[in-house]
Amino acid sequence: MIEVSPQIKIGGGAPLALIAGPCVIESEEHVHFMAHEIQKRVGPFIFKASFDKANRSSVQSYRGPGLKEGLRILKGIRDLGFAVLTDIHDASQAAPAAEAVDILQIPAFLCRQTDLLVEAGRTGKIVNIKKGQFVAPHDIRLAAEKVASTGNDRIILTERGTTFGYNNLVVDMRGLAMMRGFGWPVCFDATHSVQLPGSSGDKSGGQPQFIAPLSRAAVAAGVDAVFVEVHDAPERALSDGANALQLDLLGPLWRTLNRIQQAASEE
Repeated sequence: MIEVSPQIKIGGGAPLALIAGPCVIESEEHVHFMAHEIQKRVGPFIFKASFDKANRSSVQSYRGPGLKEGLRILKGIRDLGFAVLTDIHDASQAAPAAEAVDILQIPAFLCRQTDLLVEAGRTGKIVNIKKGQFVAPHDIRLAAEKVASTGNDRIILTERGTTFGYNNLVVDMRGLAMMRGFGWPVCFDATHSVQLPGSSGDKSGGQPQFIAPLSRAAVAAGVDAVFVEVHDAPERALSDGANALQLDLLGPLWRTLNRIQQAASEE
């Protein structure tokens, strides 16, 4: 079991944990708005937003406020009592990000980058490794072992779908059981799993109508946490709006997922 905060624990029989927030920091005001609105709907959760989206499809796409300003904004949210997660894309970002957030996330495209994984591990922070779209479930263990080699065993493995032909992803629910077998908590990324990478020319598309059924299946399969990118107006989101969950749908979905976990744990 990993303790994120006194109210939030992941794995080891703890209640289902939620990681939620907008894809990228759009403004300080929007971050504060989203954090409080999500909390109203679900209670204690881990707030997620990126200070830099270094893997956007187009060089002209919005990336975020950058390291210094982004971490200042995220630290402000953390100072209010929220648990916070953010991505890092380079080993040099690990230490400064660790001072501002509770969980360092390794993006799927970078899940085999040894220096990045090791530096994240050395901070002592919880490290969430997103399984690459090109990585088999049984192979993500090797990425986790790179973090664990630093003496840091506070690791979460996140499933976000596997490349299935061009511009499409598929989730193999067997992989969730395989990944849990390594002994680290497993999270299901319900919104990136419905992404259609690069399908809209200079940006990715998505199929948000499948967020709910896939997340229900993942919770029934026994995941420890669910990751959902949420936005109050997905059609105006500056990143990944096509696969984001509309804010007003989060509360009902979260209540359903908790009922499924409860039923599954009684078997």
